[in-house]
Amino acid sequence: MTNQTDMSANTGRTPLDFDNDAGSSRSKYVAGGLVVALVGWMGSGVVLPSEPEASDTAQDAVSEAPRRVAVAVQDSVARAVAQVFAAEGQALAERDTMILAETGGQIAEVPVERGAEVKAGDVIARFETTRGDADLTRAREERNRAQREFDNAQTLLQRGTSTVDRVAQARSTLAAAEAAVTAAEEALGDTIVRAPFDGRIEALGIEHGEFVNAGAEMARIVDSTPLRIAIQIPQQQLADIKAGQRAQVAFITGETAEGVVRFVGRSADAQTRTFTAEIEVPNPDGAIPAGISAQVRIATGEQVAHFVSPAILSLGTDGTLGIKTVDAEQRVEFRKIEIIRAQTDGIWIGGLPEQMRIISVGQGFVNDGELVDARADEEATPVAEMAPEPMVLGASESRDEGAIQ
Repeated sequence: MTNQTDMSANTGRTPLDFDNDAGSSRSKYVAGGLVVALVGWMGSGVVLPSEPEASDTAQDAVSEAPRRVAVAVQDSVARAVAQVFAAEGQALAERDTMILAETGGQIAEVPVERGAEVKAGDVIARFETTRGDADLTRAREERNRAQREFDNAQTLLQRGTSTVDRVAQARSTLAAAEAAVTAAEEALGDTIVRAPFDGRIEALGIEHGEFVNAGAEMARIVDSTPLRIAIQIPQQQLADIKAGQRAQVAFITGETAEGVVRFVGRSADAQTRTFTAEIEVPNPDGAIPAGISAQVRIATGEQVAHFVSPAILSLGTDGTLGIKTVDAEQRVEFRKIEIIRAQTDGIWIGGLPEQMRIISVGQGFVNDGELVDARADEEATPVAEMAPEPMVLGASESRDEGAIQ
């Protein structure tokens, strides 16, 4: 104050003093009020949180809801399909025999040729019989002499001038002579080689004038009426194959025939664990040769199955083969399957309910338990038009094993 008074005195001016002015404190109150209002406005968002608008909440809920994948489905109804066991086999002759020489000597005649059809008893070859005829003549003479001695011994015994021992000795000599005649006759008979049964001469290893030892191979005769088709049955399918079942056979040469299972083995091969079975096939004219390959198909019964395209098959998380279906709530279900039979236009699968809605398009984009937008597959073949193919020879066959190997 002293300074201001001195200054005023020096300048001659009077200083302004607002301490006693009534409006001097109004600005302070205004500023304090603005500060309080600003703090209250900034804290209003915490103390009084604003409610979100209803329209924004609904929009967020729609955006967060998952969109269902659209898939095409087809209705499928199970039908009865024939189960067929298929196996590769080999055609075998009914009888196949190598004819051996029962005696030794020189071949005098060979009246047949290789490839000739013969009947049982037909002559295949003849040996020279000069020695055999001589042996038979000598044996017969010895028998006649022994017969005379036996007769004389009996006559003398009746007269009382001979003994029982002499008669017994004469009888023994006669018996030996008769045996020698029989042996000579058989040896002479062995010089004629005959066909043991009806068949075809497949091999002929002798020629006229050739010397053959006893036991040597002379000819091979084969009877292929009927044929035997030998196949191997896995142990899993042994119970399905029984004697008397009908079988269809397709030979590699193109011929087809119908046969009957006539033998099923009951002892497994130690290496393959399979059982041998034979199918008898008529072959009256012998047109089908033995030794060729053949495919055998045996109907083993019927099983209820669905007909689908192989393209709709899927793999489960564990690698199991199956299909994907949808239930009434349009939820995906993965179902394991068993392949019953394959055709040229699809496969028959089993182990499923009688009626289903199968995902035919889009199965690769959905998972088990997922909700989908199921729509009818307009390109699917109607169930009424699906039918099992007849047992066509040569058609491929699939089994869940288990083949029909």
